[in-house]
Amino acid sequence: MYLSIMQKTSLAIAFSKKWEYANNEKRESQKFLSDFLDIFGITLVPAEHFEYQVHKNAGERGYIDCLIGGKIAIEMKSRGENLEKAFEQLKEYVQWLPENLIPQILMVCDFETIILDFDKKKIKFKTKDLRKHLDLFNSLSENTKDLHLQAQTEASVKAAEKMVKLHDALKACGYEGHNLEVYLVRLLFCLFAEDTEIFPKYSFLEYVENSQKDGSDLSPKIARLFEILNISNNMREKKANLPPELLNFQYINGGLFAETLPFADFTEKMRSTLIECAKFDWSCISPAIFGAMFQGVMDKEHRREIGAHYTSEENILKLINPLFMDSLRDEFQRVKNSPKKLDEFHNKIAAFKFLDPACGCGNFLIIAYRELRKLELEVLKKKIGKNTQLTLDIMWSLLRVNVGQFYGIEYEEFPCQIAKVGMWLTDHQMNLEVSDLFGCYYARLSLTQSATIEHGNALRIDWENVVPKRELSFIFGNPPFVGNNNLSASQRDDLAPFFPNNKTMDYVTAWYAKAVNYMFNSSIKCAFVSTNSILQGEQVALLWKPLFEKGIYINFGIPTFKWSNEAKGKAAVHCVIIGFSYQKTTPNITPYLFEGDTVFIESRSKPLCDIPKIQKGNQPTDGGNLIIEASEIDDFLKQESLAKNYIKRLVGAQEYINNLKRYCLWLVNCSPTELRKMPLVMERVNRVREMRLASTDKGTQRLAGTPTLFKETYNPETFVIIPSVSSEKREYIPIGFMDKDTIATNLVLIIPNATLYHFGILTSNVHNAWMRTVCGRLKSDYRYSKDIVYNNFPWAITTKEQQTEIEKLAQNILNARAKFPESSLADLYDPLTMPPELLKARRALDSAAMKLYGFKKDMVEAEIVAELMERYQRLVRG
Repeated sequence: MYLSIMQKTSLAIAFSKKWEYANNEKRESQKFLSDFLDIFGITLVPAEHFEYQVHKNAGERGYIDCLIGGKIAIEMKSRGENLEKAFEQLKEYVQWLPENLIPQILMVCDFETIILDFDKKKIKFKTKDLRKHLDLFNSLSENTKDLHLQAQTEASVKAAEKMVKLHDALKACGYEGHNLEVYLVRLLFCLFAEDTEIFPKYSFLEYVENSQKDGSDLSPKIARLFEILNISNNMREKKANLPPELLNFQYINGGLFAETLPFADFTEKMRSTLIECAKFDWSCISPAIFGAMFQGVMDKEHRREIGAHYTSEENILKLINPLFMDSLRDEFQRVKNSPKKLDEFHNKIAAFKFLDPACGCGNFLIIAYRELRKLELEVLKKKIGKNTQLTLDIMWSLLRVNVGQFYGIEYEEFPCQIAKVGMWLTDHQMNLEVSDLFGCYYARLSLTQSATIEHGNALRIDWENVVPKRELSFIFGNPPFVGNNNLSASQRDDLAPFFPNNKTMDYVTAWYAKAVNYMFNSSIKCAFVSTNSILQGEQVALLWKPLFEKGIYINFGIPTFKWSNEAKGKAAVHCVIIGFSYQKTTPNITPYLFEGDTVFIESRSKPLCDIPKIQKGNQPTDGGNLIIEASEIDDFLKQESLAKNYIKRLVGAQEYINNLKRYCLWLVNCSPTELRKMPLVMERVNRVREMRLASTDKGTQRLAGTPTLFKETYNPETFVIIPSVSSEKREYIPIGFMDKDTIATNLVLIIPNATLYHFGILTSNVHNAWMRTVCGRLKSDYRYSKDIVYNNFPWAITTKEQQTEIEKLAQNILNARAKFPESSLADLYDPLTMPPELLKARRALDSAAMKLYGFKKDMVEAEIVAELMERYQRLVRG
């Protein structure tokens, strides 16, 4: 079972009080140990954990008082006995344990004193001070971090569900819009405050319960509470007649309770809902997780799966760790033993300022602040050493990192409020950890500092007005994921100043361009989460070439991964993380995220080398009327037998890869006389004409003049076929040959008159490595393109003999595939099911292709791509 630090602390305090003055003897040890391990969520099984028998040499036996295999071994003694001797005895017993049971921690105890062997260090402290040393026992909780996150997530989901009920109850009574949003945020703060010692325990619950059962007086009571929370202590002294129950609530400030809101007229049901919320333990929620869920409360479309719309902590750390936390942790390790350098380091992290220009509910800001505070906590531990009993004044002077260092910009008003409150909640959670370290309670109240969260369109406001760049250190976040095809009119207007007249760029690219303009002439470092499209296809050159020309460098990159959370029903987005600045790093990282010279593969309408041209297949634009499904073909031919001569196999990417049967009417050479003999075909042709005439696209309307034909009519004798989209799980794109009896749709690419040699190179590991690097993606699947992938590929200069060798090996691949006529290419090219014959043929071709290009056998894909990029540059330069 996972227990929070607050829960552990409470249990440790109770444990110490229970056992500190008891007249303890060895016989009490099992009860003592049960209470002790309860603090860490471990339930002892006497037969399994107590009096563990150890077999020594020569048949001797010994007994370890308590053993949790692989975690901790404990030897108990009566009060006042020699613990050093007991420690040596325990060490001797442990060496005879099986390797899988050897514990990480050795502990001896006489009820009053605890001695640990932890990380090869001996640590001694009084049992009454256990709460100060709980971090030494973190390894006792299996998968502590995962359990912590799981517990926080579960608590946050439950909390959001409570807020759904409260939101709906208030809205049903006509309380909505801005007033409802602010009201809910204030109630959230109050609920959290009474469970984390900002308010006295149960004070808010009792305040609500001390109202009329029908809720008739609850609205003015809450309004009065909100008012008192905004009155300073000095002003309260002038109000001699304040009710005692209101004096329990501390002055909050920070503007949270400044605005006067209209009464939210409570009913009995609404009162019961609020009491239910107040009885929930809000101390365990994660402000980072809960904030996004809380925002989802306001949108009924997102409620079906509360918890499916937040960014996981793991993914946020993927960005902030390489951007700044990793280097700061390393620097701390270098300076921690020098008081002067440590203090300088402390001042340094307290001077940093951070901006998230698309902050939403503030989850990136919250996690970044929490991690910085954790680092400050490590600094404080080194500074104060063993002097943990400090006054509040001294404690205040030692704390330097604060929420005022963090800035955000958010388009919607409600998330702005959640972000600001979320930062305060996180600040208080971290102050509780500081309190535990220093041994006295500390809360940073009243709220004199807060994060600056600007409500506005980040692409249209001047970031200098939010935080001057001379003061800023880091920019980070995950701007909106909106593809170019899905942009609204206003979003296109947002994008236009950065990429005028461009119909390709995704919405997120505007944040890159704006950040680069803002960062000019500064040492600011930036990292964004983005859809992986910005590192694929033609967007690479369109985005990164102008940025590199301005002096930008990519400092780090995390290639495509699924950006998701741990909730059920989650929708994953395929993303990358890119860190960039005006500061050069070594080695150079290209926009394709490999090390080497910067190269941009730009759209090219004709092949770079002397090879056959590639083109898209035929687009029907027929409303489905010229297409005949496999389930229809027999009945259709029974009714329209003359159509047999005008039916061909139809193949798109899905049909080709999965061996699906589909057909089409190919009426290219059908005379009007023949056509009139086929009434069912005429009926279909007429529907094509009507569909095209009804289109709003003028080009489609013009096609109504030739309703018997596809938009294109390519039907070469033979051609190589390449699916436009192929699964990322495949090592190779399934490429093949087709003849004139098959019509290729626009969902595949075709190379008329291509030879076995061309097929061999295109299906080799060399070309597939190139494709994986420069192609576009559909989600994470490969999207093959003629203008980027095929036309820019650098072909090797070869002799006739070399081409013949490649052709022979390419034919072997086709022969191996032909041995499995019932298997689809999806089956044949699945890494788990590829037949050994095909794998052998593929490996032989790959080896020959590597040799043809002069590549070493052991070159990894990144090295292959780097060499191909060099060849590409030489070909472009001529």
